[in-house]
Amino acid sequence: MAEKTIVFKVGTSSLTQENGHLDRIKIARITNQLAQLHQQGHQIVLVTSGSIAAGFRRLGFAKRPTKIAEKQASAAVGQGLLIEEYSQNLMKDGIATAQILLTQDDFADARRYQNASQALQVLLKQRALPIINENDTIAIEEIKVGDNDTLSAQVASLLKADLLVLLTDVDGLYTANPNQDPEARHLPVIEQIDEELFAMAAGAGSANGTGGMITKLQAAALATKSGVPVFICSSKEDTALLQAMTQANRGTYFLPQDHAMNQRKQWMAFYARVDALVEVDAGATKALLQEGRSLLAAGVVQVEGEFEAGQVVEVYSQESHQLIGKGRVRLASADLEVGRAEGVLIHRNDWVSL
Repeated sequence: MAEKTIVFKVGTSSLTQENGHLDRIKIARITNQLAQLHQQGHQIVLVTSGSIAAGFRRLGFAKRPTKIAEKQASAAVGQGLLIEEYSQNLMKDGIATAQILLTQDDFADARRYQNASQALQVLLKQRALPIINENDTIAIEEIKVGDNDTLSAQVASLLKADLLVLLTDVDGLYTANPNQDPEARHLPVIEQIDEELFAMAAGAGSANGTGGMITKLQAAALATKSGVPVFICSSKEDTALLQAMTQANRGTYFLPQDHAMNQRKQWMAFYARVDALVEVDAGATKALLQEGRSLLAAGVVQVEGEFEAGQVVEVYSQESHQLIGKGRVRLASADLEVGRAEGVLIHRNDWVSL
C-alpha cells in the first residue's frame, strides 16, 4: 500500500465509558492501530475529543458540567491527562507525539493559517504524530471552531490529506435514525452532499459527545470541496482504524470533488474573516459564475460594511439576493462611492465561487 497522509477524528463516545470516564482500553486499542499505520510509513494525524470528559471528575464534578467556566476548567485538567494517555501508549512503539491546540482564529488569520500548515508539515516529515484538539480552555464562542468534526476537516484540507476518517458510534450515514426507524437504509457511498442529505441526518448519538451526524456531514462537505475523501465508520470494532484505510469496514464513503480548491482559495472560502459584502448586478454575476472573468467596480450596485484593499468580502447577486462567492478586493469600500471607482475590484485569481 502506498504511503498516505491520513487524518483520524475520534469522538468522545469512542474514548469513554458510559459513565463519562476515559476508557483506557479503548484508547490503547486506538493507539495500537495508529502505531501500526505509522510503522507502515503512513503520515498520521489524530484529532481527538475528550479533554472535558477526561477532566471533569478530577475536579470533583459528578457529571459532565454545562456551565462554560466549569467546562473550560475541566478541559484544562483533562487535556493534560488525555495527551499523557496517548503519548505513553505511542511511546511504547517509539512514536513521538506533538500536542496542538487550535481555535478558529488560527484558521481565520492568513499568517497563522500558513504557520499551522508549515508546523504540521515539519512534524509529519520528522515522523511525529500530531494530536490536535480545540483549545477549549480559552476559546470563546466567537473564536470556537465548534466541534472536532469540523476541526478535523479543516486540518485534512490544510494538509491536502489522502483521507479523513471520522470515527463515531454508528457505522455511517442512514436514510433515517436506525435506532428509531427499522426501515432506515445504510448509505455506503455519497457522490454529492445536498440539502436532502442533510435532512436525513439524525441528531447526536451519545450523551458524552457534542457532535452528531449533521456536523459530520458539514465536515465532509468542507473536506470533499478541498479534494479530500471522507469515510465515516464505527470505532467499536477492534481494527476499525486499520480497516478504514481501505474502507473494508462498514461505513459511508464520500467522494472528493473533481475540481478541488487550492490552499489559498480554501482559506478565502472557509476561514477568512468577512466584515462586509457587495451586491452585484446581473452582468457581473454572469461574468463571475459563467464566464470566468473578474469583478469590475462598475458591476457593484450596493456595499454593506467597510473594507480596505486586501480584505476578503462576500459577493451577493442583486437578482437572487444569494451569496455567489467570496474574493479579495483590490479597492477600499470608500473607493466605490459614485464616480470614484473604476477597474477591477476582485481579480479572477482572488475569487472563489460558492
